[in-house]
Amino acid sequence: MREARYGHGGMSEELSGQVAIVTGGASGIGAASATLLAAAGARVIVADLKTATDGVGRFVPHDVTVEVSWQALLADVLKHEGRLDVMVNNAGITGGVGSVENTDVESWQRVQQVNCEGVFLGCKYGIQGMKRTGADKPKPRGSIVNISSVAGLQAGAGSIAYTASKGAVRLLSKSVALYCAEQNYDIRCNSVHPGGVDTPIFDPLWQFMGREQGKALIDRRHPIGRMAEPREIGEVVLWLASDRSSFVTGAEIAADGGLSTGLMRRQPLVAS
Repeated sequence: MREARYGHGGMSEELSGQVAIVTGGASGIGAASATLLAAAGARVIVADLKTATDGVGRFVPHDVTVEVSWQALLADVLKHEGRLDVMVNNAGITGGVGSVENTDVESWQRVQQVNCEGVFLGCKYGIQGMKRTGADKPKPRGSIVNISSVAGLQAGAGSIAYTASKGAVRLLSKSVALYCAEQNYDIRCNSVHPGGVDTPIFDPLWQFMGREQGKALIDRRHPIGRMAEPREIGEVVLWLASDRSSFVTGAEIAADGGLSTGLMRRQPLVAS
């Protein structure tokens, strides 16, 4: 039976000795995930096009859409950290608003390249790194966490490229989970599906509507009554990365404040 390692601050040591890569880890959900993984004892590699400024983990410049960049990243991590236990494929873009009729091919391809192909490459090289780590053991083990979206569970007519890419991440994750099981790898793969999260991804909306008005609009869409903080999604990532979720693979975790549960009408308050 696996046992989580508890430190003085709760589960501060449960990932002690483990190494985690977080793509898109310089901001938003990625930065929150990196912070929590580091607090749990992991050595974190923040892989991003943007330089990380919060000092969490070790920063490595990385483009998720370029296979050579993945090869270089894996070689760098194995050289300096000597192992890989957790891969968090978080990097993604929205691609803006666009329906099936008005989305151009270039925009479509760019979103798929980052959101889908980038995750595919992350899984591919994540498995390779975990196999190298477990070369002297009966079988390799580790955890791959792919950040999808509530848009991967519910379609949106006005964001076809983003919806398609995040839906692809959902089934890609299940395929990877099944493959690892068939190969007798103790490597789990799961997808996380956030709803609205207060990250820089919403900056264009805040600039258009104003932050207070725009946030109120997004808050009302969620049955729970608000959008998430990045840390709340990072906690889900930490759980999936740890042995607390050791029997969970091929799962889709909706961390969306109930958004994917169904349609809900919020009735306005009426003074009597």
